Amino acid sequence: MKFTEDHEWIKIEGETALIGITAYAAKALGDVVFVEPPELGAEFSKGDDMAVVESVKAASDVYAPIDGEVVAVNERLADAPELVNQDPEGEGWFCKLKAANLEDVNGLMDRDSYIKFCDGL
Repeated sequence: MKFTEDHEWIKIEGETALIGITAYAAKALGDVVFVEPPELGAEFSKGDDMAVVESVKAASDVYAPIDGEVVAVNERLADAPELVNQDPEGEGWFCKLKAANLEDVNGLMDRDSYIKFCDGL
């Protein structure tokens, strides 16, 4: 699993990448009440606004950590947005991207680096 400074995580599974927000981000947001995932087939470049997550505190954009095309979305979030709080780095995933270049993940942080990054916030 790799992490961005915008608090997204990415997990490579073969040719696809599972994407969501980190536990740190979910805790900072508070109770998530709505998730607007990206559309199937949508294409994103690294850093593009990809999804929206709304909580009782605020609405936040979720950014694409790499270039790719959406090949699956977590339909469960429509009826159960609280999954983002309950299991942000598991069942609360947002989408799967077919990565344009899997090597793009090499520039992202590993868990230890991400924890150090968050400690400095």
